[in-house]
Amino acid sequence: MAKTKTAFVCGDCGSDYRKWQGQCDDCGAWNTLSQVNLGSASAGQHRAVGFAGAAAQIQTLNNIDLAEVPRITSGLGEFDRVLGGGLVAGSAILIGGSPGAGKSTLLLQVMSILARNYAALYVTGEESLQQVALRARRLGLVADNLQLMTETSIETILATASLQKPRVMVIDSIQVMHSDELPAAPGSVSQVRECAAAITRFAKQSNTIVFLVGHVTKDGSLAGPKVLEHMIDCSVLLEGSADSRYRMLRGQKNRFGAANELGVFAMTEEGMREVKNPSAIFLSRAQADSPGSVVVVLWEGTRPLLVEIQALVDDTQAGNPRRVAVGLDQNRLAMLLAVLHRHGGLAVGSSDVFVNAVGGVKVLETGADLALLLAVVSSFRDQSFPKSLVVFGEVGLSGEIRPVTSGQERIFEAAKHGFDRAIVPMANKPKQAIEGMQVHGVNWLSEALELI
Repeated sequence: MAKTKTAFVCGDCGSDYRKWQGQCDDCGAWNTLSQVNLGSASAGQHRAVGFAGAAAQIQTLNNIDLAEVPRITSGLGEFDRVLGGGLVAGSAILIGGSPGAGKSTLLLQVMSILARNYAALYVTGEESLQQVALRARRLGLVADNLQLMTETSIETILATASLQKPRVMVIDSIQVMHSDELPAAPGSVSQVRECAAAITRFAKQSNTIVFLVGHVTKDGSLAGPKVLEHMIDCSVLLEGSADSRYRMLRGQKNRFGAANELGVFAMTEEGMREVKNPSAIFLSRAQADSPGSVVVVLWEGTRPLLVEIQALVDDTQAGNPRRVAVGLDQNRLAMLLAVLHRHGGLAVGSSDVFVNAVGGVKVLETGADLALLLAVVSSFRDQSFPKSLVVFGEVGLSGEIRPVTSGQERIFEAAKHGFDRAIVPMANKPKQAIEGMQVHGVNWLSEALELI
């Protein structure tokens, strides 16, 4: 009898080992290895030696049709933006987010819109049909043509989908699906991997658009093996705290568009409502000028975004000064404060420093470095900046101000919102003057401090 090959795969990073061990050598996680069956060893050796199988058809690169892939609009502009302009036939899309973020609500709205023109199937393994129907009624959705099914067996789901032939299908969620051919429990590494592989293969063969709902771990990353993110075509994460009415849909991987797009939604009683102008909600500032507040122009995907950066410098009440960053990288904050001390002559080592990105947005790019430091300086000196000032630029360890991408587009966006003064890297300063905008280019941090 042929011997079955097994391996032990880490649930966090996807690394495999020949035998079980307590800690993963690659990611350092403990008790994350689970057993996975790889099939028959003798059968694999026979195929390798005999070269069994039919030859595949190949093409040269210049003979491949480069016609644009047609896209289907979801009815929500912000959702289409994150996906690269719409839905592509045969694509597998993974949507993750913390509990209560609104994943099921958003997908139920999208499926209700798509069901008007296309065959749509919503498969739920975590809720009953009555719960889904109650949510649709509460949101006021008209989904008479939307087909629902409660099932967790992947074989039953794919068999039903092969008969119904839906154009769009939702699997909610991939962590509760299981295959009858595997002895492991639902949610394990082997079950998630094999179920995702079967669903992705079905999507490619039938040109069905498949949405997979995924859970997240306590640190906010997508749960399951890392190979899950390699299988699918698009991976997006729905961010937002429970006390905030705004949700950020951030793209992490996209084979059909930009990978770092950002869509903004507002959670209302009628479900998710897209925010057409997200800069307006992040710039709802106080009427009076306040120290420690600076506006920065970020670049998210293919559009600029204006966000207010706030800083508070106060005398420490304990032996060790605190460094707290909300929405920004705390390690980068410590590095920038050291640059400010060395090249700006401002020592805040004995003070508590708190920084915050208003609106719950997460600042992931380095273009906010200069704005963060100027906000710290403003709070430390207790002097406010004009509300019409906008700042962006990357700060190096030697105190130089480095240019950022799409500098002129950022300046134009700031001018569109009424800002008339900007401090930017010298390399991003426009060659021609912009009407109504006074742009100051700086090469060093000391020049920016002298300018303010």
